[in-house]
Amino acid sequence: MQHSKLILGIVLLLLLAVFTVQNASVVTISFLFWKFSISRALMIFFVLAIGIMIGLLIATFLRTHRQAE
Repeated sequence: MQHSKLILGIVLLLLLAVFTVQNASVVTISFLFWKFSISRALMIFFVLAIGIMIGLLIATFLRTHRQAE
């Protein structure tokens, strides 16, 4: 069991490294009057993290709203 977790962790790290190398190009983000450059891999990570946080907030809101009824 311990070896399978280690192997899974190594495989996930390798996939993350391949993803990062393939998406290392820099993109420019423009929003209103802000402009900044960031690597595509970091941008994808930040968008994923923001999506996860929004999903957790909505789920928490719905759970507490249902319990209040």
